[in-house]
Amino acid sequence: MSPTSPAAFDFRNYRIVVAGGSRGIGRSIALAFAHAGAAVSICARGQTALDETRTAIAATGAVAHAASCDLADGKAIEGYIEQAAATLGGIDVLINNASGYGFSDDDEGWAAGFNVDLMAAVRASRYALPYLKASPHASIVHTSSIAAFHPGVRGPAYAAVKAALNQYTTSQALALAPDRIRVNAVASGSIEFPDGLWDKRKTEAPELYRSILAKIPFGRYGRPEDIAHAVLFLASPWAGWITGQTLCVDGGQLLTG
Repeated sequence: MSPTSPAAFDFRNYRIVVAGGSRGIGRSIALAFAHAGAAVSICARGQTALDETRTAIAATGAVAHAASCDLADGKAIEGYIEQAAATLGGIDVLINNASGYGFSDDDEGWAAGFNVDLMAAVRASRYALPYLKASPHASIVHTSSIAAFHPGVRGPAYAAVKAALNQYTTSQALALAPDRIRVNAVASGSIEFPDGLWDKRKTEAPELYRSILAKIPFGRYGRPEDIAHAVLFLASPWAGWITGQTLCVDGGQLLTG
């Protein structure tokens, strides 16, 4: 069996919630957990992608739940978490994967990043906490970005809120350790998938696309499953004594600055 196959992990009897799970990285995470035997709930705003991903999860034989949710809305998050927990019978693992893609250095860009990349993770964690405390193998995994680790003129708001998310990961891990709830993050490099940011840049900004590719030592853009495999590891018993860490998954991209 390949060590990178989701089947390398056993998540039978786990209840997984993926906030931001209908496409790209979130979809890959949700499907990887489903293939590993977990019951999975996802949320996002777009109904079409939600329905398609829920169908794909169910096709693995897993219990599948999906609900539309604006992750910039605290009340909506509260309602979604309650609905997901009721459907799955609890929550063992919470994945906070949503991004507002706040790249512009204006109020709208900063608000999008703050409300979705950071506060959605804070709020979903808060509402999931009672269920996580009842789980024998509880963990939270946030999806961050290597943009958090270095300055850049593109997307200062995005980088700043991801840096805040990394810091929150450490503080949250310390606060929840007495409850044996592990908290980690995955900082992704540049990930390419159909209709995603870098897929669009390939045609809209080919010079930028090529310049970023040239900075990735492994010679390719990342794939959603690269992040999913790392998330499954951090949520698994194999990472049972790992908490408060941010794991870079980037093909060496951060090494080149």
